[in-house]
Amino acid sequence: MVFPALLMFVVFGVLPLIGVLVLSFAQWDGLGAIRPAGMANWGSVLSDPGLPHAIWVTFEIMILSWAVQTPVSLLIGTFLAGRQRYRGFLAVLYFVPLLLSSAAIAITYKALLDPNFGLGAGLKIGFLTQDWLGESGLAVAVVIFVVSWQFIPFHSLIYQGGVRQIPTSMYEAAAIDGAGRIRQFFSITVPQLKYTIITSSTLMVVGSLTFFDLIFVLTAGGPGDATRVLALDMYKRGFQANLMGPASVIAVLLVLIGLALALLLRRLGGSTTASQQEGA
Repeated sequence: MVFPALLMFVVFGVLPLIGVLVLSFAQWDGLGAIRPAGMANWGSVLSDPGLPHAIWVTFEIMILSWAVQTPVSLLIGTFLAGRQRYRGFLAVLYFVPLLLSSAAIAITYKALLDPNFGLGAGLKIGFLTQDWLGESGLAVAVVIFVVSWQFIPFHSLIYQGGVRQIPTSMYEAAAIDGAGRIRQFFSITVPQLKYTIITSSTLMVVGSLTFFDLIFVLTAGGPGDATRVLALDMYKRGFQANLMGPASVIAVLLVLIGLALALLLRRLGGSTTASQQEGA
């Protein structure tokens, strides 16, 4: 029964990864013959002064987007875990951003934030008429906001499922002891969602390494290199400069960083057993 899934994973996961690893030691322009390059690609990428900046921007967007998404998703997920009928409608409404493509979202926000023809100019709101995508700090903030707006619904759904697994008897006992909703949230909900938080955080952190289409359409890495993350750097090297070897090096670096972060979060969360799951 496991064989079909294992076969798909090997064909579309393992083999391409091996191909990228091999290509990182080769010279290829995407069309001609592939020639061995030894460690030349690795040397050129690792000595590139722009690499530390790309890594810094990648981690900056990763950490700040996690800091925004986690508390908001946790609060929305806890709210939607209630049994009121109107919360089902809100759950569907909140989930809409996740159904849209990243490119479409980026085009929409780029138009809305245009200082000359966007939402601010149309409504005559001075605060919104800033050059949001033309200043480094503002551009990074916009990217974090748009990323959070798109993916908060997904993580809210994860937290909603986790909250519904918590036994109601724990809340009833806390209410009898005089604990209010805020005390129940921090003393029961958050501790019981420990492994859900680890899972959600892992998806956020590892997923942030692959942000490309949204940033490419929204800022194209600008202004300057303010939003040039590793994934965008890989694209520009591979498909704009036709340097598939160096681009493959960055791809391997992304895999290694993602693997290291996932293992770190798993270690921080500890091992999960049947008796440690939410609601147990």
